[in-house]
Amino acid sequence: MNDIDPQAWLADVLARINSHPNHRLDELLPWNWKQISRREPQAA
Repeated sequence: MNDIDPQAWLADVLARINSHPNHRLDELLPWNWKQISRREPQAA
């Protein structure tokens, strides 16, 4: 499936879909999807 992990894709899409703009839903399709790298907070 386009060299992506289906479980990672589905988990990410389900987490983001509620706050994702309606006019950009095509970005969440498997062939357009790019996982957002989650940055870990850095210690001060």
